[in-house]
Amino acid sequence: MGTQPQPDSEDLRLFHTGEHACGYWPERVARDLVLDPRDPRLRAWYPHALGWGFRRSGDIVYRPHCGACRACVAVRIPVDRFRPDRSQRRCMARNARVEMRVRPAERSEEHLALYRRYLASRHAGGGMDGHGAAEFDQFLIGSWSEGRFLELREDKRLLAVAVTDVVETALSAVYTFYEPELADRGLGTLGILRQIEWARRERREHLYLGYWIAGHPKMDYKRRYRPLEAFDGHHWRDMDDDFINL
Repeated sequence: MGTQPQPDSEDLRLFHTGEHACGYWPERVARDLVLDPRDPRLRAWYPHALGWGFRRSGDIVYRPHCGACRACVAVRIPVDRFRPDRSQRRCMARNARVEMRVRPAERSEEHLALYRRYLASRHAGGGMDGHGAAEFDQFLIGSWSEGRFLELREDKRLLAVAVTDVVETALSAVYTFYEPELADRGLGTLGILRQIEWARRERREHLYLGYWIAGHPKMDYKRRYRPLEAFDGHHWRDMDDDFINL
């Protein structure tokens, strides 16, 4: 990411959104803190924002900030300390023939077709299943991020893409989509394991996983990557069993 924010520069502005439907619990409303998306220094601030528990979606860098709910917990993997568990080792063995390629974050027809198949299977009727090329670029690439596509291929067939942001000391897992007919291969898990390998190979300290939500059917899986660090609003600390089992 290179350029660092200047210490004597004007502070980056934060906006508090109005209430909107929660993307995780449909019966709840949510609010977010958002870094000023028009600020030209946003790319330079982004690595710091990750360390403050923020996340990127397109050009928006946000953090949940709801009045009566603290379910979303920012988490990251300290890659040098990570050790795969038995299930994760089985996933790697099951997919031993899958090759990993890191490519620029540029949409191809092959990427878009896989993305649309994934959304049609996993998010049918949820609003995302109508995404086309414009929505793909807006959501996954954006205009300023230092992103990469980690492709997983077997016999040249594209099985999965893990959209990944690259900053000086870390990687951030933005979104992963994969061939829905191969869901039993554990390609989502494989994507994270290969991102950890990538981060370790390049001596980056962390892989940011976004938000863990205890008990949520699509977000609780992140607790299986151990050790896992959580942001408590002020500091990052190891998530112990008491925290994870709340």
